[in-house]
Amino acid sequence: MTNYKAILASYGRSFLAAAIACYLAGVTDPQALLAAGIAAVLPPLLRWISPSDSTFGYVKVKDNNEH
Repeated sequence: MTNYKAILASYGRSFLAAAIACYLAGVTDPQALLAAGIAAVLPPLLRWISPSDSTFGYVKVKDNNEH
């Protein structure tokens, strides 16, 4: 459970950093700030769901019958 908290905290920091950066650049449209936050979270999320990337997410476990 603590891993999920750390993961969500990381996504939250990325989201907030992107939204704050856009706001400081002069973007005040809430929809644009939301889009920037989502765009900041997508790359690590895509790595997490990719079965070929063992860095973050799912790791294919080798079957006992495979050599």
